[in-house]
Amino acid sequence: MTAATSALTFFRRQLRTGGSSVRAAHDKAYLKSSLRFWGADLPAIRVAVREYCRAHPDLTRAELRAIAEALYETDVHELRASAIGVLECNRERLVDRDLPWLIELVRRSNSWAYVDWIAPKVIGDVIARDVRSRRRLVKWAKDESFWVRRAALLAEHDALRAGRGDFALWARLAAGMLAEREFFIRKAIGWVLREVSKKRPALAYAFLGEHRKRVSNLSLQEGAKYLSAAQRKALGLPRKAPWIAREARRKAVKPGTG
Repeated sequence: MTAATSALTFFRRQLRTGGSSVRAAHDKAYLKSSLRFWGADLPAIRVAVREYCRAHPDLTRAELRAIAEALYETDVHELRASAIGVLECNRERLVDRDLPWLIELVRRSNSWAYVDWIAPKVIGDVIARDVRSRRRLVKWAKDESFWVRRAALLAEHDALRAGRGDFALWARLAAGMLAEREFFIRKAIGWVLREVSKKRPALAYAFLGEHRKRVSNLSLQEGAKYLSAAQRKALGLPRKAPWIAREARRKAVKPGTG
């Protein structure tokens, strides 16, 4: 039995019977997906992935790719998610020459549920270990698929959030997408800026200030979420983000009275 066949058997056994039909229907509708859903939640998928990876600690790079392909070729949400989980678990074995294959997985994903996992956790790890791989982001940022363009924006999400990564490159890529009306692109721009602002607010503020006339309201509101009152005011926003007021109201409601 090949590694790919063994993996398929394992994840089908682990995830097919433990799911909820109610959750399956909910998740399918929520993700607006044409895939089949067994109703296993993300924690259950992660448990299965950890168990599989512990039992198979010495997968070769070729076996890893074959497993991911076999799981991804199915029409089952949980199996595709497991493929990404196995890739994340073994991400240190992937290298720059695997990135064209990984971006094809992104292209086939057609959902934020997979793209937002592959991009920062798998692709991003390869780029963090081999910064020359960043050159690929420039090409991806111009791809016809907005999922690939979103992956280009999110690939260094974790590094940028931690105060690392190439923000100057990210800013150039994001600036080239400011005219886009696609929700998932605008959201990704705001999302990364929001995370950058937690450690390096000056960078997020400078980007929003420079592009204030072109940035969408969605990107602006999300990106400025944690900026100071003075910075928000300078951007033409309320001194306090609406979420702060909502959180204050929530905390003001005593248990049993709301």
